[in-house]
Amino acid sequence: MKAAVFHSPGKITCDEMEDPKIEEQNDVILKVTSTAICGSDLHMYSGGIPQARPMVMGHEFMGIVEEVGSNIQHLKRGDRVIVPFPIACGGCFFCDHDLPGHCENSNPDNYGPEGGILTEKGGGMFGYTDLYGGYNGGQAQYVRVPFANHGPRQVPEHLSDEQVLFLTDIFPTGYTGIMWGELKGGETVAIFGAGPVGVMAAKSAALFNAGKIIVIDTLEYRLEKVKQQTGCETVLWKDAKKTVEQIRELTNGRGADLCVEAVGFEPERNLVDRLKATVNFEKGSIKVLDACFSAARRGGRISILGVYPVHYDNFRLGQIFDKGLTIKGGQAPVHAVIDQLLNYVSEGKVVLDDVITHRMSLQEVEKAYEIFDEKKDGCVKVVLDPWK
Repeated sequence: MKAAVFHSPGKITCDEMEDPKIEEQNDVILKVTSTAICGSDLHMYSGGIPQARPMVMGHEFMGIVEEVGSNIQHLKRGDRVIVPFPIACGGCFFCDHDLPGHCENSNPDNYGPEGGILTEKGGGMFGYTDLYGGYNGGQAQYVRVPFANHGPRQVPEHLSDEQVLFLTDIFPTGYTGIMWGELKGGETVAIFGAGPVGVMAAKSAALFNAGKIIVIDTLEYRLEKVKQQTGCETVLWKDAKKTVEQIRELTNGRGADLCVEAVGFEPERNLVDRLKATVNFEKGSIKVLDACFSAARRGGRISILGVYPVHYDNFRLGQIFDKGLTIKGGQAPVHAVIDQLLNYVSEGKVVLDDVITHRMSLQEVEKAYEIFDEKKDGCVKVVLDPWK
């Protein structure tokens, strides 16, 4: 089969590999019909998340069941399914508490309660380093899906791949950031980042009847696109101080009820930011998260959807305490929300595929990663066809 294989930072190529096989009797083998590049994939591509050996990339994918293990109960060959990006057994303590990203059984080599930097991580994920289970991902023609009695969901025939593909990750992730805000309706939501997750958070804020949605980004073209899609207000990030001042001006001086951080540890940075990170043995920067703490109103909420893989110096605990902020973060509990979100899509309450700007073949994966990483050609989201 053809697959997008990570070799080293900056080097992902379309290679010929052996087809995956059933390894456990609750596996299925999926023929991938659509897959996408996610912002989290760029953390491996940049070297921000370490990975030593080659690995098939990708955790946003869907397809048709090709083969089933003997213990599979609700799927059969020919079923068309979407697959949540966390790999979860469905029967452990955390799966029973709707926390599939913390599954106790899907990452046996590196799982643990500590949440360390290079060990004691959470549950497994597709195509996201050996730290998270070492599972090959779905940027390929075929993929092995473990614990398949719990994860995959069948797709209604009237919905196209592109209409439902982003139920695998970015829509549940954006939705989770708003859900954590416990909105009652009428609130102001400030979303930092107009990439795919930020766009989905803005769409989700509308589903929760937010009174005002403000999206912040460094690139005008992304802000224009999300404004067209959601009718939100936009703020062009020039520096943190000016951005926070603009958000306060839009909220009677108080700040936003909910701030959603949808950027992560690799924002655009100047030389000073980079030197500080080097001195403190840090990866990337928390400057966007710091801006969220300032832009939130007293008693407000912060949802952290961007990835932060290490510890950071000068974390603003005093500000958080004085303002009485509530913070939630982590991987989205996709299994817990995916069925409701599929209903939203099926009923036409939300459109997901308008985030796609580039459709390319899997064989063009090197170019696809370059365009997505460098935000060339107005890129917001790339979808790959494994069979072209």
